[in-house]
Amino acid sequence: MGVSDLAYGVYERRLVKRLDPARLPHHVGAIVDGNRRWAKGAGTRFEHGYQAGADKISEFAQWCDELGVEIVTLWLLSTDNLQRSPEEVGSILAAVEGLMEKLSAEQRWSLAVIGNLDMLPDESAGRMKRLADSTSDVKGMRVNICVGYGGRQELTDAMRSLLLDQASKGRSLADVAETLEVDDIAEHLYTKGQPDPDLVIRTSGEQRLSGFLLWQSVHSEFYFSDALWPAFRHVDFLRAMRSYAARERRFGH
Repeated sequence: MGVSDLAYGVYERRLVKRLDPARLPHHVGAIVDGNRRWAKGAGTRFEHGYQAGADKISEFAQWCDELGVEIVTLWLLSTDNLQRSPEEVGSILAAVEGLMEKLSAEQRWSLAVIGNLDMLPDESAGRMKRLADSTSDVKGMRVNICVGYGGRQELTDAMRSLLLDQASKGRSLADVAETLEVDDIAEHLYTKGQPDPDLVIRTSGEQRLSGFLLWQSVHSEFYFSDALWPAFRHVDFLRAMRSYAARERRFGH
């Protein structure tokens, strides 16, 4: 271990010691961006970048669990990503499936797949669903894996689900429009029944949400890191936690 590693170790322990558990987020969302750019910078193929990104997710979830985070929501594959080449989409799906297989085997956290699975190949969607279901009885931290996910797609699916539900009860569109409440829509989101994220982290230097948890993040705090996702370090994570803990949340006011 070099001098710089020792220095970072001391710095990390200092950061952890100064974090107030009462001021830490309960639900953390992460836009895990920068896998392709990391691979390019490392002079390797894009599939190695996606695999490195999947490996980082295991670390990230462990860091969250150590600080008592209750829910982690990770955006791994967007609806826009599905427009990429079949080879690249296949690499992403393979990395996600491998990640879920590893996490489900550990039986440490409860997994859930968030997104429109109808947009994925049937075999991949079915396997992800089975792996998530195998952790349904696990009492640990919840880990949401967002695949085939887009904020606009989620809202479209939520409204479709709401209207079909109301139609099955014999209600007209006019009746639904007259009584529609915010909570009615929330009950049909992919994350129904879960609290909204307190903190959303995005890596790779991009300072935008790109539609991630469009509805749920209205009162979230945001933290943007310049690190590409596979290079996101524990110290970067702790800095995000420190930044969140130092803020006075105003919930839109």
